[in-house]
Amino acid sequence: MSRRLQKLAIVAGGMLLTLLAMTADAGRQALDRQWARYAQSQTAIEPAYTFPHSTCFKAAALQYDLPETLLLAVARGESDFEPTARSKANAHGVMQILWPDTARHLGIHRLSELYDPCTNIDAGARYLKELLASYDGNVHLALAAYNYGPGRIAKDGDNIPTGAEWYSGYIYRHLNYVLGNGRRPIPDTLYSDIGQSTLLTFGEPYRAVAFVARLEQKAPNLTLDWFRRATGEFEVVMTYASREEFDAGARKLRSAGFRID
Repeated sequence: MSRRLQKLAIVAGGMLLTLLAMTADAGRQALDRQWARYAQSQTAIEPAYTFPHSTCFKAAALQYDLPETLLLAVARGESDFEPTARSKANAHGVMQILWPDTARHLGIHRLSELYDPCTNIDAGARYLKELLASYDGNVHLALAAYNYGPGRIAKDGDNIPTGAEWYSGYIYRHLNYVLGNGRRPIPDTLYSDIGQSTLLTFGEPYRAVAFVARLEQKAPNLTLDWFRRATGEFEVVMTYASREEFDAGARKLRSAGFRID
């Protein structure tokens, strides 16, 4: 899923256009299936770590009958749980609620309210619930609309903008992190105790995707992620739970030709 945008620079002319269309279509279908499997199984899924504002997330998940892990994935991708985050697009807080239109649609009329974590998380959860209802429970389309606005995402999923498609895959990657990337979670591990080392920052998301895919191929078992920062840039990081994990990751990076201090 996360590799679908990186394939393509060596084919010319009409062949390139055909390949792009086929890759985008295959990626869309695969991503839709992944989200559908998650939606069917999420009742038994718990977060791998104790994340910031956990009480707020649990309350919102219960209030709106949403998986807590989905809310956590959106929050990690949108702000990395930072209550005072503000984007260039004028989105604010943990769930990056757009001011003023989306905020007012959700009954929030003072910008300062968006900087209260529980208020912001509740608003984001309520908005996701509304979008899921509008798109018949399709998580992929609901996330695309969360990012691009429901007026730009067709109910049948046709002609989804590339950026909205990318966003759904981006949040799916953060979901994998929230779930522990397939590894057995360490009991009572606080997210705040997980370290992050920045590797590179890119101006375009597809460059971050390609860089991560290349590193994952050269140095398997690294825990890599990327974040869309408030500056509009995309930061690739290595995460680690201990000094031993950091040292092991640094060795793998060096063997792949990348040095980390």
